[in-house]
Amino acid sequence: MQAFKHAFYHNQCFAYPTEAVFGLGCDPMSQIAMNEILRLKSRPVEKGVILIAASVEQIMPFVHLEKLPLKIQQKALQSWPGPFTWLLPKSKLTPSWVSGDSDLVAVRVSNHPLVQQMCNLVNSPMVSTSANPASLAPARSSEEVRDYFGNELVIVEGSLGEQQTPSTIINGLSLETLRA
Repeated sequence: MQAFKHAFYHNQCFAYPTEAVFGLGCDPMSQIAMNEILRLKSRPVEKGVILIAASVEQIMPFVHLEKLPLKIQQKALQSWPGPFTWLLPKSKLTPSWVSGDSDLVAVRVSNHPLVQQMCNLVNSPMVSTSANPASLAPARSSEEVRDYFGNELVIVEGSLGEQQTPSTIINGLSLETLRA
């Protein structure tokens, strides 16, 4: 965990197991680390990434939940922790390299014990995007992460969660399911 903590606080990206696949992450406030993730993935910044957290409190500074009807707020809050990523109105704190070209930011409160431990260790959400170059399958092991990226980043060892597919993504404004 020391290598993860060092990477998080020193503008570096890292790989870690999530509920279904390995993710690439960094401090969401570090544009330097985020640019490295985008380079590794060959991903355009306009697409945005997910913020993954251990608790609702960790994501609240990045969203304006109060801009949604109470019924939708409750639906999002009741789905966490769990495999649901919500697109919610972003706050002024949310960097554009996280939200991409959207007024919404993708957020999830994870039930994965290692993800929770990592977020609690730094008392912050982390960037979460699948660990793979564009057009290739997401890594499902630290070996696959190394195959894709060599020894360029810290890999937090651990087991994937029980999910077989990535999280469901729901638009908090329309309740449209964007990824089932």
